[in-house]
Amino acid sequence: MIISLLLFSTSCQTRTKLNLDFEDIENGLPKNWSVHHEQPGYSVSVDSVNVKSGKYSIAIEFTGGVVNFQALTFILPDHYDGKKITLSGYIKTENVTDGFAGLWMMTDPGLAFQIMEKNGVTGTTGWRKYEITLDIHPAEAKEIVITGILTGKGKMWLDDLQVSIDGKDIGKASLYQPEPFRAEEDKDFDYGSNIVFPKLTEQKIKDLELLGRIWGFLKYHHPEIAKGNYNWDYELFRILPAYLNATDYQQRDRILLRWINKYGRIPTCKTCKTTPDSAFIKPDLSWIENDNMNLQLSDLLQKIYTNRNQGFHYYIKMYPYLWNPIFTNESAYDTMDIPDAGFRLLALYRYWNMIHYFFPSKYLTDKDWNTVLHEYIPCFIEAKNRLEYELIAVRLLGEICDTHAYLLKGWRETESLKGKREVPIGVSFVENKLAVMDYYPGKAENAGLKTGDIITHIEGKPVEDIVDSMKHYYPASNEAARMEKIARDILRTNKPYLQIEYNSSGKTNKKEIDAEERSKLQHYLRSWEKDTDKCFRFIDNDIGYINLRIITAKDIPVIKQEFINTRGIIIDLRNYPPHIIDVLGSYFVSRITPYARHTRGNPDNPGEFVFIPPFELPKSEEYYPGKLVVIVNEATLSNAEYTAMAFRAGDHTTIIGSATAGADGNVSEIVLPGGLHTLFSGNGVYYPDGRETQRIGIVPDVEVKPTLKGIRKGRDELLDKAIEIINQE
Repeated sequence: MIISLLLFSTSCQTRTKLNLDFEDIENGLPKNWSVHHEQPGYSVSVDSVNVKSGKYSIAIEFTGGVVNFQALTFILPDHYDGKKITLSGYIKTENVTDGFAGLWMMTDPGLAFQIMEKNGVTGTTGWRKYEITLDIHPAEAKEIVITGILTGKGKMWLDDLQVSIDGKDIGKASLYQPEPFRAEEDKDFDYGSNIVFPKLTEQKIKDLELLGRIWGFLKYHHPEIAKGNYNWDYELFRILPAYLNATDYQQRDRILLRWINKYGRIPTCKTCKTTPDSAFIKPDLSWIENDNMNLQLSDLLQKIYTNRNQGFHYYIKMYPYLWNPIFTNESAYDTMDIPDAGFRLLALYRYWNMIHYFFPSKYLTDKDWNTVLHEYIPCFIEAKNRLEYELIAVRLLGEICDTHAYLLKGWRETESLKGKREVPIGVSFVENKLAVMDYYPGKAENAGLKTGDIITHIEGKPVEDIVDSMKHYYPASNEAARMEKIARDILRTNKPYLQIEYNSSGKTNKKEIDAEERSKLQHYLRSWEKDTDKCFRFIDNDIGYINLRIITAKDIPVIKQEFINTRGIIIDLRNYPPHIIDVLGSYFVSRITPYARHTRGNPDNPGEFVFIPPFELPKSEEYYPGKLVVIVNEATLSNAEYTAMAFRAGDHTTIIGSATAGADGNVSEIVLPGGLHTLFSGNGVYYPDGRETQRIGIVPDVEVKPTLKGIRKGRDELLDKAIEIINQE
């Protein structure tokens, strides 16, 4: 996550000298540049031999292991006025395969993005100049990020970058000097809310539930708040003391009326539209009528809704073209070890309202979302320490029933609780039993367990009891996805070993197995995920097999040429693929074919979701007439599920395996006090006929699951079934 820059004041600014030629070196890297998400198997270094000019260039090199990407990033220190920004620079490459070398630039948060993916540099090339251009969005951009990136294998060199604004060198471009938002000048509660809660009676919890609803409603509807005139977190702390002291409904509602009126008269909205009858989901404002508030208060809230904010909003926007929400100007308060009770309540209010207004699948949760706020108020207020706060936050995330909703960052105590060490054995739940699947890379089979052995007890506790104790803390769209997550953590510990009881060949055994530091273990790959020399191969000379985990755009024309005369093609999607839907998916359709529909939220009418036109596979000049079999399972998640939907639209497609993780759509990030970061599925994704994919996943045409018998024989039963289907007449 790139750290946001502070807005500059309107006072005179001194231009910062940019180190775009990499001549200023500090601690082994160009000064003010940083390695973006440092990846194992890649190195970034200064090179004084291979240079375009000057003394130094930068080299990014794949050194072995899991193929991924590595980037070197620089955040422009100033804000610039203009329409277009261009990044150019010289790139040299050596044996770049399975990806590309190139430039990457974005204006953050989520305003514009450009990467040299389609015209990236591959193979071995001499120094050549390349460039990319973006819109600047000066009034909204928090930062502009420029990057050199290597994906796949090989080595690239980068040198002599230049940046220009509307054709003018950045050193001579005009600086943008925005007026600071008043919300950002409010520092009154930076070190704590100072809120002391009384004993939480049932009535006091109901009052706090009403306040949370109104606080969130005003945040996303009131025009003055949308302008960034108020730090809405801190406005909560200003009303809470008086509100908590209210002794009856009448006093409570008077306090709320004074509070709302403090933010000024609501002007008549001339552009506000009513929710269309065709909207898939309509805003839920029933609580305004049903929450036992006086008529004057409910009328005022209705008036605000009728004349709600339109256009720019300080706290919310939508990703261009993707249409999932971006929650802007939300502080994570990450210096707080344990947020005080006021900030913990803020965390609940913030999350609940973001989901209430902008989660497209709120209607699919197991629990009515309207009941969740009331239930969790005492839990958040009464959390005694950091661990309790993290655990209750994770349980709250689980209420949206979304596999994307996990703690992405800030899990200090929960990660420690899970364990910093791990037994280097890969396990999965097969036939409802915890089965040994393989060993972690580079680890000899010295543990004494064999593939297909069943682990029954860990540290003397039955596996079933351990799973029951873990379930609440593993958010998931469906049970299969939850069990897949649990399997990846169940052998973690803080001890130097775990005592395992297991069944092998009908005999019960016990063994203490050494646990290793997780930071030193290479990521475990299931047998079907493991790297091969290339992403495709022949099976029995007349069946093509493609592993999408390691596919690249340049593989696709080769695949089409080599597989055109095969009887069938198997695509393995038990992994996370790159975005190759259009270029590969169209190979299997003989005409323009819709494959998915999305719903889009509306910040101008929070809570409204409408369908946008279906996404289609274009008709390709090339067409594969044979059978296509796509393998999926519970590890098929997000983009992998969306890719499976595209392949399902093929003329002769069969999906086999088991239901997928049920978390489709682009993700949106939420930050909460204490530095907690989480995600949710920000798009509603449906089949062209309106059938849902969220929670359900991609349901196979033919269900096939691994068996203990098959695992013990070393068979991939899903692949076997795919071959069988293609060989059928």
